[in-house]
Amino acid sequence: MTALARRGHEVLFLERDVPWYARHRDLTELPGVRIELYGSVVELRRRFARDIRRAHVVVVGSYVPEGRRVGRWVCTTAPGMVAFYDIDTPVTLAALEADRCEYLSRRLLPVYDLYLSFSGGPALRRLERLGARVVRPLYCAVDPGQYPPTAGPGTWDLGYLGTYATDRQPALESLLFRVADAWPDGRFVVGGPLYPPDIRWPANVERTDHVPPSDHSRFYGRQRFTLNLTRSDMRRLGHSPSVRLFEAAACGAAILTDHWDGLDEFFTPGVDLIRVRTGRDVIEALRDMPDDARGALGRSARARVLASHTSDHRARALEAYAFELLDARAAAASEARTFRRRPRRGSQPPARPRVAAGAEPPDADLIA
Repeated sequence: MTALARRGHEVLFLERDVPWYARHRDLTELPGVRIELYGSVVELRRRFARDIRRAHVVVVGSYVPEGRRVGRWVCTTAPGMVAFYDIDTPVTLAALEADRCEYLSRRLLPVYDLYLSFSGGPALRRLERLGARVVRPLYCAVDPGQYPPTAGPGTWDLGYLGTYATDRQPALESLLFRVADAWPDGRFVVGGPLYPPDIRWPANVERTDHVPPSDHSRFYGRQRFTLNLTRSDMRRLGHSPSVRLFEAAACGAAILTDHWDGLDEFFTPGVDLIRVRTGRDVIEALRDMPDDARGALGRSARARVLASHTSDHRARALEAYAFELLDARAAAASEARTFRRRPRRGSQPPARPRVAAGAEPPDADLIA
């Protein structure tokens, strides 16, 4: 959002104020961004209808509480372009196909002007088959200013940062726990919340429940290698890089990652990171890779992020998608006016676009 603000946009971020987020909220202000909380859909409509009506682009995110109600209201209120931004496309696809998605429905899907997806590849075609009008990838990204390389004392040989997930736990046990058991002299760390109390932690694995975003860079800097694990549904779908992967790369960490289709669209295995499938692969990297080769991995990964995966890259992509659709809408509106002025015998003028707006200059307002 700050990248959009830096590019001259007026940005308003609206968030439902719910207890869990209130207890864990790390971000309360951003340069150039207006952040507001609301307690209900009724309050949202009462307080922010004017902002919605004056925005040129409104983005509704996945997992928004009462997302169907919010989406219907925004789509019928906003005169500008309305986009849906999915930060968990595999989950959404499965829920839509089973007709149990709480924040989106197949009926609402084609009402959005644009569907932005954290996943690329085949997921985009599946969304089109379900009825999405225009689908584009908008992958997660990283602000390199917040994640600089920070060389630490080399406290751990291998670390992992991630919230507990049942579908990710088998990979963590295979690629870190068993490695720790097999190499008792090695030093390991796992950071992240919600791990059940009955997990058996190897004696040489250190635990920390919460690593705030401001400490991520230092956390990665104290690891010789860091492990990236992908949730099983994102791994199956492919083309779904995680924000942790981009964070670690921006910090210049030497990354060991699980495999998923599309990985080489973002990083080059063997050059930017090492792909591991078994605990033996992990042990070989930890024990055999020289320090200069490990350092080269981190530098290459950071260079790749800076070249292609920063928040500024994503802001420019969103801007391009918006102007593409606004230009098309302006052309359709112009054609409709021409037909109304000079109707042809036996023909009907094209239906008026659901929302009529022209392309705007780079200071267009956005609501996320």
